[in-house]
Amino acid sequence: MPGADPLLKTRTKGVGPVGQLPVSKEQLREAPSGDLFGLTQNAGMGWRASEIGRDPYLIISTAGGLRHPDGSPIALGYHTGHWEIDRLVKIAAETFSAEGALPFAAACSDPCDGRSQGTTGMFDSLPYRNDAATTMRRLIRSLPRRKGVLGIATCDKGLPATLLALAGSGDLPGVIVPGGVTLPAEGGEDAGKVQTIGARFAQGAISYDYAVDMGCKACGSPGGGCQFLGTAATSQVVSEAMGLSLPHSALCPSGEPVWKDLAKRSAIALLRLSEAGITVSDILTQKAIDNAMIVHAAFGGSTNLLLHISAIAHTAGLRTPVVEDWTRVNRSTPRLVDALPNGPRNHPTVQVFMAGGVPEVMLHLREMGLLHLDALTSTGQSLGENLAWWEKSDARSQALERLRELDKVDPEEVIFGPAYAREKGYTSALVFPTGNIAPDGSVIKATSIDPTMVDQENCFHHEGKARVFASESAAIKAIKSKGKDAINKGDVIVLIGCGPTGTGMEETYQLTSALKHLSWGKHVPVLTDARFSGVSTGACIGHIGPEALAGGPIGKLRDGDRIEIHIDRNELTGSINFLGTDEGDPLSASDAADVLQKRETHSSVSPHPQLPDDTRLWAALQDVSGGTWNGCVYDVDKIIETLEAGKKAIAESREPQEDS
Repeated sequence: MPGADPLLKTRTKGVGPVGQLPVSKEQLREAPSGDLFGLTQNAGMGWRASEIGRDPYLIISTAGGLRHPDGSPIALGYHTGHWEIDRLVKIAAETFSAEGALPFAAACSDPCDGRSQGTTGMFDSLPYRNDAATTMRRLIRSLPRRKGVLGIATCDKGLPATLLALAGSGDLPGVIVPGGVTLPAEGGEDAGKVQTIGARFAQGAISYDYAVDMGCKACGSPGGGCQFLGTAATSQVVSEAMGLSLPHSALCPSGEPVWKDLAKRSAIALLRLSEAGITVSDILTQKAIDNAMIVHAAFGGSTNLLLHISAIAHTAGLRTPVVEDWTRVNRSTPRLVDALPNGPRNHPTVQVFMAGGVPEVMLHLREMGLLHLDALTSTGQSLGENLAWWEKSDARSQALERLRELDKVDPEEVIFGPAYAREKGYTSALVFPTGNIAPDGSVIKATSIDPTMVDQENCFHHEGKARVFASESAAIKAIKSKGKDAINKGDVIVLIGCGPTGTGMEETYQLTSALKHLSWGKHVPVLTDARFSGVSTGACIGHIGPEALAGGPIGKLRDGDRIEIHIDRNELTGSINFLGTDEGDPLSASDAADVLQKRETHSSVSPHPQLPDDTRLWAALQDVSGGTWNGCVYDVDKIIETLEAGKKAIAESREPQEDS
C-alpha cells in the first residue's frame, strides 16, 4: 500500500514552459494540427522555445539496458551489443543540436542470439527482425516532419532490422552507425568458444574450475558485438559495403575514441546528405547490393546474410539475389580476410578494423575490377572517391601502424591480396550443395571446414550413417552423452523440423560450436533445415530446402541411412545425397531419391509445442512470400493475392451446386 508521505508531496499543477510557439499566422491557419501540437510537445519536454521549430532529425537505435552516468549497470541489457550505444545516441544528438538541428531519439531494442541458444527464446530470433523493422519504419513515419534518419545498431537481428527500416524509407536521407565490436579479454576465451564450456565439460575436455573461470572473462569491454566475424560483424561490414555507413566504420571497437568520433561524423554526414537532397534510395541501388555481396564474399561472412541482403534488396524494391548470383560472386571473389572463425590465425574483429577494415579489402577488390566504383555513398561521394581518399589517408597509415605497435600483428596477414590468398590456398567462402536431400538447395561456409578434413584436391568428402534428431535439445544431449546414445566419429547429425515452420528457423550454434571444440567433432557433419550462427564452423550444411515440415526429403531420413557429402572448395560445388541403407551396396542418387519419395515424413517431425503464435504467423507470411531463399520477407502483394484467392475459393465452395 502507498505511504502517506509521497502523496503529501505530490502536485496537481505545474508551471508551463516559458516562451511562444515560433509559428506565423499563416501556419496557424494552414498547418496540420499535428505539426502545431508537435511543437507544443517539444516545448513541454523542456526544449528551448526559440529552437523547437528547428528541422527534426531522428536517431533510431537498438539501445538496451539502463546505465549510470559512470557506466555501471542500473538495469542490464540483453547483450553487450546494445549496452553502450546510448553513448553514440548522445554524441549524435549533441552534434545535431550544435549544428542547428532538432534531435529526436527512439529505440527498438534487440534480443541476444547467444543468450537464447538452445532455448525456446531462439524461436523469436529471426521473426524479430521483421517485427523490429516494421516498428522502426512506423516510428520513422510517426515523426512526420523528420528530415533524415540516423540508425545506430550493432548485432545479429537489430542491425539487419535497422537496415530494413532505412531501406523502406528510401525517400529520406539516412546513415547507419555500426555499434562496433567488443575487445578480446586478456587471458580469456573469445565469445564464440566460451559458449561451448558446457559441452566441453560434459565430455571431460575441461575442468570445472576452468569452465567457470573462462565463462566469466570473455569480454574485454562492456559494449560491442562479439569478437568474431559472425552475423553481427558481417552485418556491419555489409552496411558499409552498401554505402550506408561511413568509410572505416564497421568493426570499430566499442567505447574507444575512434568509436565516439564515428557518431559525430555520421551525424554531420546525415546533415550534409539532407542539404544535398541525397536519399537512401540514391545510395541503396542494385550496384550497392552487388558491392555488398562481393565484400561479403571477400570477408567470408556469415551465411545469415543470405537472408538479410535478400530482404534489404526486396524492401528497397530491387532485384533479390538468387543462388546463381551468390555462386557467381563467390567464384569471382577470393577470400581476403583472416578472421575468426575462418582462420587460420583467427584474428579478432578489432584487428580486422585496425588492419583497415572494409576500405582496405575494397582496395584489393578495386584492383581486381570487381566493384561498382560509381556507387553513391553516405559521404555524398562515390565509392571510388572514398577509396582514393582512404588509400592516401592518415587514418589508414595510423590504423595499420597501431596494429603493429599494440598487437605485433602484420596487417597484411589479416587483410591480404588475391596473390597471397592463392599462395596460402585460401578459397572463397560459400558453396550451395544440392542433391536428393536438398533439391531446393542448401548452404555451407566451406572455409570453415577443418583443413585436415580436406584432401589434396581441396575437396571434402564424407560418407556416414545418419543420426536423426527432431529437436536441437535431443541432438546436443547426444553430443554430450558418453553412452550407447552418444554420437560417434563418422556419424552425420541430421537435425530436422527446425526450419521456419518448426522453430522459426532457429540457430543451432550450440551443436556446431561443441563439435568444433571436441577432439572428434571435425569428423561429424551436420545437415539441417535450420540455420547457423555466423561463427559456426565445420562441415555444417543448413537452409536445406524444402524444410522437413513442407515435405522435404530431409524430413524422410532415418537413423542408419547412408549419407554422402561432397564439397569442392575450388569449383564451389557440392552435393548431399541419401544412398540407401546398405553400406556395401549403395544406391545411385536417383534410385535413392525414389526411395525417399515413397517414405513418409519422420513421425517425430512437428512444430515445436512451444512455438509462439507470433512466429507461426511469421512463418506462414514469409512462406507465401518466397521463403528463406527470398530473405524471409513479407511480400505484401503476394500475401494479399493469396488471401483473396483463399476467400474466393471459400465463397465458391459455399455456392449451391446444380443437380447433374
